[in-house]
Amino acid sequence: MIDRYAEKITALRERYEELNGIISDPEVISDQNSWQRYVREHSRIEKILEIYDEMRRAASEISDARELLQMTDDEEEARWLREELDFWEERSGSLELRLRRLLVPADERDEKDAFVEIRSGAGGEEASLFAADLLRMYARYAERQGWQVEVVSRSETDLGGMREGILGVSGDDVFSHLKYESGVHRVQRVPRTESGGRIHTSTATVAVLPEAEEVELEIDPQELQIDTFTASGPGGQHVNKTESAVRITHIPTGIVVSCQDEKSQHRNRSQAMKVLRARLLDQMEREKEEERSRERRAQVGTGDRSERIRTYNFPQNRITDHRIDLTVHQLEQVLDGELNMLIEPLRSEEEERLLDTVVSAE
Repeated sequence: MIDRYAEKITALRERYEELNGIISDPEVISDQNSWQRYVREHSRIEKILEIYDEMRRAASEISDARELLQMTDDEEEARWLREELDFWEERSGSLELRLRRLLVPADERDEKDAFVEIRSGAGGEEASLFAADLLRMYARYAERQGWQVEVVSRSETDLGGMREGILGVSGDDVFSHLKYESGVHRVQRVPRTESGGRIHTSTATVAVLPEAEEVELEIDPQELQIDTFTASGPGGQHVNKTESAVRITHIPTGIVVSCQDEKSQHRNRSQAMKVLRARLLDQMEREKEEERSRERRAQVGTGDRSERIRTYNFPQNRITDHRIDLTVHQLEQVLDGELNMLIEPLRSEEEERLLDTVVSAE
């Protein structure tokens, strides 16, 4: 296991020694921007080398414990050696996970907050009910992660379903977790309105957009059409009688964003602009990625939104993620926000692919 990283670590040790000289060079120190960039690289490599050296120690302890286990006839000593072996094997696995996440290329979007956009797809009212279930699932997941979550926009149906909803999620490394959720989600279950007990298949789409900073994307106010209207709830019943809801249309692209969940028109406008900026940045990124479509298809977690990524089968209490052929029989727990049992394997698979690229490049 540890030999896999040997060549990469050797190259990093050489770079580390080179950086020792660079960050102590008076000319580099005088240019604070350059100096800080080199210091960050130096610090990152130092962490990698420390973890690798600890992995080598763990490998040595594991080897010694196994060898002594084969030699001993003493039951008490064997028990103690097995405990030592368990400790160092668990330690080794934890260290390797940390090493892998430091070695893989960083996605500069990973630390960003995100918007989760959910839309009902094929299946009529049942699709709308499923979309509402997904919105609740992501809200619960965000709460479990200790993130802040708010409903930016929600368009409901008369039966409690949802045509479209947008969640704003903020916290530590939000996008790094939620980016794997973009795509088509399929549900198989008996609809509430079905008296015959027949299983129906419906879909909803999820798009996860990293929040864009104003400095990343400048929007010309002249290219915006901003309308206000009275916010309304399901069935057309007015939420309030003032024109607090806001609709913003980006004229060049035709992108339309509506927000009405806040009582303040100013607040709705601010939220709508954030969503618009995220959508525009996402569109720009996807246009760039069309040129790298082969690479994109190879990725696990960032597949095209038209791709079916997951099936929620209620009769069999089963959820299947089709990207990595992962199946779990804990549907209720997942819908209650325990999503890490699906997200972590996706992250590991993607990290493994990226790590193979990094290691084989040496």
